[in-house]
Amino acid sequence: MKHEWKKQEKEIYGVKTKPCAIDIPALNYIILSGSGNPNDKIFSDKVAVLFSIAYKIKMAYKALAEKSSEITDYSVYPLEGIWSMDSEKEYLVKEELQYRIMIRQPDFITGEMFENAREAVRNWKCNPYLTDVSFETICDGKCIQVLHKGSFDDEPASFEIMDAYCMEHGYRRMGKEHREIYLNHANRTETSNLKTILRYKVTDMEN
Repeated sequence: MKHEWKKQEKEIYGVKTKPCAIDIPALNYIILSGSGNPNDKIFSDKVAVLFSIAYKIKMAYKALAEKSSEITDYSVYPLEGIWSMDSEKEYLVKEELQYRIMIRQPDFITGEMFENAREAVRNWKCNPYLTDVSFETICDGKCIQVLHKGSFDDEPASFEIMDAYCMEHGYRRMGKEHREIYLNHANRTETSNLKTILRYKVTDMEN
C-alpha cells in the first residue's frame, strides 16, 4: 500500500478556507534554518537540498520495504516553513525574516535512514547546506489553521480572519511565529491558484 498524505491525512492537510482548531501531534521532519528574503537564491538552494534528501529517503525505503509490509511506498510531503521576524515593526520586512523550512517524514522513517540518505546525496550532489540539515521531532499541539488562496503577500487578510476566530472561540495566540504549508509549487502555479495552509499555536484564553 502507498501512503498518500493528501488522501489519508485530510484532518491535517485537507484544510478549508474557514478557520478551525486542531491538535497537531509530535511529527518528524528534516529541517534547515536560515534568515532573509525567501525570494533570494540561498532560500531556493536550501529548499532544493531538503527535497534531494527527502526523495533519497523515499527511494531507499521503497527499495527495502518488503512486499508483505503494510506500507511499501509513500508520497513525499510538501514543503513547510516556520516564520518569524525579530523586529517590532508592524509591516513585513522580508530581509529580517527568520525561518525554519522543513519536509515532514513518515513515522516509520528513522534518524539512521535520514543520515544514510544525506550521505548518499553528498556523494553525488554538492550543496553547502547538506551538513546543516537535521532530523527533528516537533509537536505543535493546539493550533488554529486556515487555507489561504492566492499571493503570499495577501496572507495578512487570512491572519486577520484567524485572529477573529480566536477571539470568538476563546483562544489566545502563542508567540509571533507561524507555520506555512505549501500545497503547490510557487514557480509552477499561477499566483491566484496558490494554496497555503496557515497555522499558529494557541492556548485557551484563561491560560
